[in-house]
Amino acid sequence: GSPRRSAEVGPGFCTPPRPPRAPRPRVASMEVSTADLEQRRLQVQELEATRGGFCFHNARRNEMIMANAADAVAPRAMKTGTTIVGCRVADCVVLGADTRATGGDEVCDKNCAKIHYMTPTIYCCGAGTAADTEMVTQMISSQLELLALNTKSPARVATACTLLKRRLFRYHGHIGAALILGGVDATGTHLYEIHPHGSDWQGPYLCMGSGSLAATAVMETQYREDLDEAGAVELVKNAILAGVFNDLGSGSNVDVTVIRRNGEVVQTRGVEKPNDVAPLRARYERPAKLVPRKGTTYVLEESFVPHPAPAERPVAVPAAAATAEGEVKMET
Repeated sequence: GSPRRSAEVGPGFCTPPRPPRAPRPRVASMEVSTADLEQRRLQVQELEATRGGFCFHNARRNEMIMANAADAVAPRAMKTGTTIVGCRVADCVVLGADTRATGGDEVCDKNCAKIHYMTPTIYCCGAGTAADTEMVTQMISSQLELLALNTKSPARVATACTLLKRRLFRYHGHIGAALILGGVDATGTHLYEIHPHGSDWQGPYLCMGSGSLAATAVMETQYREDLDEAGAVELVKNAILAGVFNDLGSGSNVDVTVIRRNGEVVQTRGVEKPNDVAPLRARYERPAKLVPRKGTTYVLEESFVPHPAPAERPVAVPAAAATAEGEVKMET
């Protein structure tokens, strides 16, 4: 101990005994009245009501709006439609998709590309919201490119699948992107199905989208394990056409992408055009009664006024050009 403490306590460095504690006074039992119990019960109910949980204020608001406004239209979810198919064989992976983009009951685009680039040997078909499928594949494609530059080796298909499903799982299905990922890497050919909430599935053939029921029926009846590239392409075309003809959200043309094991990629847009109207329009002859003859509409007046020519302005030369005789010649 310190000298100061030794001087206060004593030469033996012993602490003095503590005095005994005085007994605590006992509190007399308090009788609680019925009014106090009722007040405490009301306080507990108020705390339970404001503690948290689900809030139904918006539901009550919507009921009030629908009751007060006779012509009010409640918001509804927009239906999406697509048919995408993938087939994996020994030497290649074949991806197929239709080309119709819809906004509810309207056809927004008749020739929409739904097979997205990921890496030179990995491609991805997207079904769902067009903006979500395009942006999520673009973001993961950039990450795969950076990974390939850092590791100095091509990215594998399993890596692309992991990045995609992690991105989708982070938002718990709020990103409307249902994907079929196919490609070739050092371990062979691979085909994955990735759902909007982040789960994945691997198989020899996969179908997704609103036309997937019709496409799955074709794939299950016509798929064989000994298919070659030509047979796989024909099978994918038939599956997409089944979705086109049996689903209102799918239509227009058929796009096919073939990823071979040696790294070659063959992309064909419009390999099948069942709804092409060009031949029909070529065969159609407009009736003579519907073709107005020249002079049918009277011309009351004709006039032509040309625009005034712009004024010519001299062009200044940066430096004067000296002639052989020593004179200075200015160019305009």
